[in-house]
Amino acid sequence: MLLLAATAIAHAQAEKTKEQKKQERRVRINKMAKEEEEGTLVYSKQSAFGFKAATDGWGAFYEHGKYKTVTKTSLWWFELGEHKNHKEDKQTFLDPLGYQVGNPFIYGKINNFYFFKLGLGQQTLIGGKGNKNGVAVSAVYGGGIGLGYLKPYYLTVPDNNTGGTKDIKYTDSTAGDFTNPLNIIGSAGFTKGWGEGKLVPGAHVRAALRFDYGRYNEVLSAMEVGLNAEYYTKDMRIMLNIPNKQFFFNAYIALVFGKRKNVN
Repeated sequence: MLLLAATAIAHAQAEKTKEQKKQERRVRINKMAKEEEEGTLVYSKQSAFGFKAATDGWGAFYEHGKYKTVTKTSLWWFELGEHKNHKEDKQTFLDPLGYQVGNPFIYGKINNFYFFKLGLGQQTLIGGKGNKNGVAVSAVYGGGIGLGYLKPYYLTVPDNNTGGTKDIKYTDSTAGDFTNPLNIIGSAGFTKGWGEGKLVPGAHVRAALRFDYGRYNEVLSAMEVGLNAEYYTKDMRIMLNIPNKQFFFNAYIALVFGKRKNVN
């Protein structure tokens, strides 16, 4: 009986504490919303990491923001990622018994296109002001410089001289191997070719809508959907038999996680 009573008391205390925390959070959010309506800055800075899936690849970024007014935040960011061609089709080489030999490979691919971008911009609150549940819709826009890196894409093919295999990248002399899928065993792997590529400077712009779930919380949690455009000073060749281009345009969706810092 004593054990049951102690358990019941502990449970009641836990429920009370939970309800107290909810009430304290409601009071805090209401206070922040009122201060914001009066034009007072609630937070001074924010920092966040984001992961994006784009229509032509992927990216990961870090972002830092400084609140200027209740509705405007100055941003700077850097991003790393990869652009892919929509024609890329991963294949595998099978032996006569149907077993996979070698790594999966992308037929016709001759370069991996990685990028690094550094940008400045602004986040402007356009919806959600005074919303007690803390959901805000903001416009995020800006641009900056970029740097593309074309890493040679290596294939593993038979070596007729030794009877074994060899790894090759695309050149005039190896073009026949790249265009003959029956002669490809697989890709040589992610690590092959680093240090052999070329850097190409460029520029980028970005425009997006960010849905911030919990704008009155110190923890930042948001979803972003947007458009991105990049231009490079040289053709960025990824695939054979597909026109090269310098301009890249994509749509993306990103998850953003971070933290805000109070003014005081």
